[in-house]
Amino acid sequence: MTVDAQLHHEIADVLIRYAAGIDSKDWELFRTCFTEECELDYSPIGVWHSPDEVATFMEAVHASCPYAMHRITNIVVTPTGDGAATARSYVDALVLMDAANAAHPTGFYDDELVRTADGWRIARRHFTMVHIGTIVS
Repeated sequence: MTVDAQLHHEIADVLIRYAAGIDSKDWELFRTCFTEECELDYSPIGVWHSPDEVATFMEAVHASCPYAMHRITNIVVTPTGDGAATARSYVDALVLMDAANAAHPTGFYDDELVRTADGWRIARRHFTMVHIGTIVS
């Protein structure tokens, strides 16, 4: 099935905004990626039910990290009708813990998105961690 290029672009924009929000520590931008009532399952890291819950967690985790780089790739969008869609995307993140140590989680997101008055938002997300490595200089 061919997906409308505009739909793909709009949903990819939400996923990239998510990564940019974390990496720039712009927690207001980060919150704009989710519906007010959402279900975000990052097991075994955590499960959250609102943009504020997940933003509070991410802010605490990234507070002492000088840099983070979340790369979102291989975005596959499937419209499910009536202003809804699913997306699977890969995440490859590098989170610098200090000058010499970094975490390198990789995996994929399975998202359910809905079109709102403010654009597309993630209503449900399941993160599957494929690998987490550490880099020590």
